Amino acid sequence: MIKLIAIGKKHESWVQEGIEHYQKRLRAPWNLEWVLLPHSSQEGARARQDESERILLRLSPSDYVVLLDERGKLLDSPALARTLQQQIDSSKNIVIIIGGAYGVSEELQQRASLVWSLSPAVFPHQLVRLMLVEQLYRSQEIAAGRPYHHQ
Repeated sequence: MIKLIAIGKKHESWVQEGIEHYQKRLRAPWNLEWVLLPHSSQEGARARQDESERILLRLSPSDYVVLLDERGKLLDSPALARTLQQQIDSSKNIVIIIGGAYGVSEELQQRASLVWSLSPAVFPHQLVRLMLVEQLYRSQEIAAGRPYHHQ
């Protein structure tokens, strides 16, 4: 199972519909567990620290942590599929983090096994959730050798 930790409110209805479209197609060990943590009541650096501390409390030392950040490493879909499949094959728990509007702390960045960028552009958090689930479904299909992804 892959755990997705996101800062923010519950999925908006249009996002939920899209997430369900892909999530229902995911099969173990690619199935997902969502953990939605509320925004901090603070702002700026204080919010970043508060939210990061709450995320860190949910991580185990053995987790393979993927942090989404527009400044992270760009991976094409086959590279993402290989990376995640390697962790699955190693029996690692994969935790993917979508931080809050102010980003995450240096400590959380350092804890990440991979800092991954969906794109150098910045997208709304709700849209990122949907894009992420589609990419996980695509990764599952690539890893299984099925024809969803075309080269």
